[in-house]
Amino acid sequence: MPRFKTPDYGLKLIPVDFAQQVLPGTFEFALCHLVDNELDLSTLRARYTNDAGGAPAFDPAVLLKIVLLGYSRGLISSRSIASACRTNVLFMAVSGDSAPHFTTVAHFISSLGDEAQTLFTEVLLVCDRQGLIGRELFAIDGVKLPSNASKAKSGTRADFEREAAKMEAAVQRMISEQKARDAAPCEDDVARALRTRERLSHEAAKIRDWLALNPDERRGAKGAVRLSNRTDNDSAKMATAKGVVQGYTGVAAVDAAHQIVVDAQAHGTGSEQELLLPVIDASAPQRHTGTAICADAGYHSEKNLAELDQRNIPAWVCDNGYRQRDPRYADQARHKAKPDALWDKSEKAKQARAAHKRRLYANSDFTEAQDRSHCICPAGKRLYRNGGECTINGYAATKYTGAARDCVPCDQRSRCLRTPDTTKVRQVAFFRGKRGNTASHTERMKRRIDSAEGKRMIAARFATVEPVFGNLRHNKRLARFTLRGRIKVDGQWKLYCMVHNIEKLGHHGYAN
Repeated sequence: MPRFKTPDYGLKLIPVDFAQQVLPGTFEFALCHLVDNELDLSTLRARYTNDAGGAPAFDPAVLLKIVLLGYSRGLISSRSIASACRTNVLFMAVSGDSAPHFTTVAHFISSLGDEAQTLFTEVLLVCDRQGLIGRELFAIDGVKLPSNASKAKSGTRADFEREAAKMEAAVQRMISEQKARDAAPCEDDVARALRTRERLSHEAAKIRDWLALNPDERRGAKGAVRLSNRTDNDSAKMATAKGVVQGYTGVAAVDAAHQIVVDAQAHGTGSEQELLLPVIDASAPQRHTGTAICADAGYHSEKNLAELDQRNIPAWVCDNGYRQRDPRYADQARHKAKPDALWDKSEKAKQARAAHKRRLYANSDFTEAQDRSHCICPAGKRLYRNGGECTINGYAATKYTGAARDCVPCDQRSRCLRTPDTTKVRQVAFFRGKRGNTASHTERMKRRIDSAEGKRMIAARFATVEPVFGNLRHNKRLARFTLRGRIKVDGQWKLYCMVHNIEKLGHHGYAN
């Protein structure tokens, strides 16, 4: 029988050389060299005024190393980062055996403010000097993340007024009821009612104070009223694939050469259309005249396309229907997300999912006659023209409608109609193009997207920006923003994108 040495996992008191723990070629090696030799931290250091008195402070360089190393290891809370500085040898080596309190770490992150943009730019200049920015294609996309805000405390000023009035009315009603029961009081009931009245009065007072401090409604780019939030009024209620969240949209412009993030912004809105031009403006110093811009359908609007055309910026911005026109996405339904904790399990939702799962016949499955008098369905039946040429959303079209004698008994109704139990016949429309002599920017962009070059650019956008979000959300475990206020959240988003860029520097042999 073989014999082996018994491993000892107990406590050891051994000397540790911190300098040998940070190995060349690693993220932490690139981080330390970058902070110590490249970044200008004089503005951060100027905040401290303890040169004549007071206790020594932690160097901002040390705090920045600790925070970025923590983010790279999936530690997002200041408590977990501070704990790692006391228990993890690598954190001890990077920080020079500093062990700041978690409140010090939290204050440093939340007080960075505009300095986060300066640090991000300095890291970006190092990436450019190392030849990691190609400037051929910038892919733009965003990710919606919850923040440190209560979704239940969102609404308009009118909603908050009604809520406060309802609480105050409930307090008055409870007082009246208590007066009516004073003849035979019960001490437990009196104490319970008193606590409830105090809680409601306190909540109503907090709402009134918030309304006094925020006299105006939040408004969007077009002046429409946008929901406010009493815990973080810069955040927004946004719909995502996993439900509605109260948070921010983190937008990133990523260079296609080595997936370097050239611009990062966080905004409290779920409307991505209004975020395209700010990213274009911010990334202008990194672009040249031939740099292409590629974005998904969330950033598509006639106004954005017109502005890009006016600036002579080569761009590929998808529209909502480009996947229906591209045969490569014909079977995309089978790749949809499987049921999870937020999955709607109602019977109506199950039926809708079942209808979505089966592939319905598209317009391309119908054959139009040359004289446009009818079209033939996949079952071989005729659909007859419904009147003359019509206009649908500004586009010339020809509509065809099936006959009840053919559609009702057809055995392919489940593949032809989205709701075969309630819809009697199938209708099909063939579009001819935009009415008028001048094609819109949207029409021209559709032709660009549907071309061979457009399909190549769309595929390049996926391969450029999506891995960045996968790295930040999965590898770095960025599941939510921990701060409140757009400036603070924007700084935290830039720190995470800095981690990604520094990681790229380390992988490409920076400072080795």
